[in-house]
Amino acid sequence: MVTWFEIPVIDMKRAKTFYETVFDIEINLQDMEGVQMGWFPNQNQVGIATGTLIYAGEHYKPSKDGVLVYFSCDNIANEMSRVADAGGKVVLGKKQISEEHGYMAYFIDSEGNRIALHSLR
Repeated sequence: MVTWFEIPVIDMKRAKTFYETVFDIEINLQDMEGVQMGWFPNQNQVGIATGTLIYAGEHYKPSKDGVLVYFSCDNIANEMSRVADAGGKVVLGKKQISEEHGYMAYFIDSEGNRIALHSLR
């Protein structure tokens, strides 16, 4: 079970704007002893992970080949339609996994990270 994720960024302001635009959310910026963090909204529900954008120097580097985080959404088409305008690049558009498991898609964010989406419709 995923409980937390960290998405490395190079430019916190640009990354914050990108994710706020794509997911239509508000990201809360925090400075934790010199580490810049942009917290995703926490829904405080069991089984729903939350996480942060993070700028913390050499140990956190964006990568299109690293860990792949899947964000759940109602309909992938909504978020994917905002990726390019927000400064990202669609890599794989909405694709059915199976009738039982729904759909997936992924994109490269404004910082160069590969991020995926999942929905049942």
